[in-house]
Amino acid sequence: MPARNDLKPQGDGTTELLRGGSLILGVGVVAFLALMTVFGGVSVEGAHSNPGWLALIIAAMCLPFGLLIFTLGVAKWFRNRNLDRHS
Repeated sequence: MPARNDLKPQGDGTTELLRGGSLILGVGVVAFLALMTVFGGVSVEGAHSNPGWLALIIAAMCLPFGLLIFTLGVAKWFRNRNLDRHS
């Protein structure tokens, strides 16, 4: 039977998921903040300017995707921590 330490590969991509997810999430947050402050905000009809629409599209893509990737990285980090603790 293999040791529990052998279940975790060395390059499992946890760090890359955390870095990439936080970067994408950060871009989404910056785009949303720029949309709400610099580009005139959002009403029922949408953004008030063309750069506002671009910021809205970027925020709408980056926020959910970045949150998903970052959450996956956190879950892998907790799993690796649990495997290290029980080995």
